[in-house]
Amino acid sequence: MPPRSPLPARHGLDAARIHTPAADREPVDRWPTMGAWLRDRLPDHVDVPGMLAQGRFVDESGTAVRDADPYAPLRWVWFHRDLRDEPPVPGKIHLVHRDERLVVVDKPPFLATIPRGRHVLQSAVVRLRDELGLPELSPVHRLDRVTSGLLMLATEARWRGAYQTAFERRAVHKTYRALAPLRAELELPRVVRSHIRKERGTWCAEVVPGAPANAETLVELEREVDGLGVYRLTPRTGRTHQLRLHMAELGIPIIDDPLYPQVRDVPVDDVRHPLQLLAAEMAFTDPVDGHQRWFTSARSLPITPGG
Repeated sequence: MPPRSPLPARHGLDAARIHTPAADREPVDRWPTMGAWLRDRLPDHVDVPGMLAQGRFVDESGTAVRDADPYAPLRWVWFHRDLRDEPPVPGKIHLVHRDERLVVVDKPPFLATIPRGRHVLQSAVVRLRDELGLPELSPVHRLDRVTSGLLMLATEARWRGAYQTAFERRAVHKTYRALAPLRAELELPRVVRSHIRKERGTWCAEVVPGAPANAETLVELEREVDGLGVYRLTPRTGRTHQLRLHMAELGIPIIDDPLYPQVRDVPVDDVRHPLQLLAAEMAFTDPVDGHQRWFTSARSLPITPGG
């Protein structure tokens, strides 16, 4: 287990860390210096020479690692990555609830839950860690970047497991609402069951015909608005893109879905057409104190840009 980072968090993000291999696992003579190892270890887009010159790589004591330092096996090195200039995601993160253990927010569309890929500073976790002064804040469930609505986070690492387990055991009742086309011949309510599979590194999930069902959603039509339907979606499982894929399966894909039923070429920072899917309600028995919890989103359909 690595020692505690000598670098403080920056923008709500912990420093990255890397570790030199043991002498019996790598031919260490290939790296005469720590600078040579860092150049070999880190990808080309990381400005290793510049960061070395600025003293931005440090060891566990906080001492700067220099380019000419002799290579040493089993040594931890910490650093902060350079981040791209990210266009701000429009819309406010509404604070729904906060206590010692939990933070529940109502997030706008296009705001990533966790820092990943091209969305780091513009992620709910990074923004909320800074705004709320909670450096250990972390999500206990998933919410797609393009989906709006309720997101629950644990204030400290020690609380995360209990609430994450509640989601994994399907003890949290979630309700979504979606705006989608109407189909007069479609009989509702109905339960959609299928086997959903998503391969790592692919954009879309897929239905596997004939395989045992691992995804289940109750779909109900609540009302009609301007020739479209507002649907109440109750997932009984939590597969990636489950609601979006099940609606597309029924022939009523959610309005402005960039992936289903077909992938559209939408620039990553285009926020003009929000997915019309809202995580609207969340109810559960608190696994720590046994109290009943119920949260609702203040947002409503249709979701507007900055919504």
